[in-house]
Amino acid sequence: MVHGVRVTDATLPETALTPGLYIVATPIGNLGDITLRAIDILERCDGVACEDTRVTGKLLKHLGISKPLWRYDDHSEHRDRGRLVESMRDRAVALVSDAGTPMVSDPGYRLVNDCRAEGIPVTVLPGACAAVAGLALSGLPNDRFLFAGFLPSKDKARREVLAELADIDTTLVFYETAPRLTKALAAIGDVLPNRDVAIARELTKLHEELRRGLPHGLIAYYEAHPPRGEIVLLIGPPPELIASEADADALLAEALTTLKPSQAAAQVAKVTGVDRKTLYARAMELRAG
Repeated sequence: MVHGVRVTDATLPETALTPGLYIVATPIGNLGDITLRAIDILERCDGVACEDTRVTGKLLKHLGISKPLWRYDDHSEHRDRGRLVESMRDRAVALVSDAGTPMVSDPGYRLVNDCRAEGIPVTVLPGACAAVAGLALSGLPNDRFLFAGFLPSKDKARREVLAELADIDTTLVFYETAPRLTKALAAIGDVLPNRDVAIARELTKLHEELRRGLPHGLIAYYEAHPPRGEIVLLIGPPPELIASEADADALLAEALTTLKPSQAAAQVAKVTGVDRKTLYARAMELRAG
């Protein structure tokens, strides 16, 4: 029985786990996104290595599971990691982050490398990932994308990173914090002007939001409506890669939430290459409903 669900699939055996490291993805907001396999491993492991024992403790309590919790994060010392790896020779240890998939902008890769170096088996359980969820929700091109973690907190470094990525012909995906969002958008507006931007916020939660538009229009919105929660910040590919009428309409509709039709048409014209007068006429149609 796994969290009220009887599991008969042979992939979830009722036997002791093989000693080693189990990388377990956890929900990014909605606790219903935990997988049956993750619950099974958390129930049968010998202990859980986690970023914050309070956060993971709440998840386990929700699942009705009680396990020893060992704190493991980027600040853990080498000897602590060594003891944890050594314990996996005869214990099954689950590694979780506070939310989402471990190793995706989270600590853990040193632990995995040490396990492999010591011949400790490593198993991964896929699941929720904010970057992938945000990309899917955004509607931006997703045939290929670059995930670049968090932008630097200092403005100069932030702009340097954006400039470094400016010529990459793909959607860029970042994590960002709510207090820094408008500063990040200002940098994008200066370094990558006329790029389509999407803000995916509070993914899988009650107040999930996807807002898409040009940087300065988004700044105006978030200055009037200060954001909260976890954020995935996505930047569309260079303008020449966006050309369809559907894309232009989507950008116009978003721009019109904060700009006048003439301003919206001018900004979208720079992004799409579509004639500004044509866009202005379409903006007036959209505004008229």
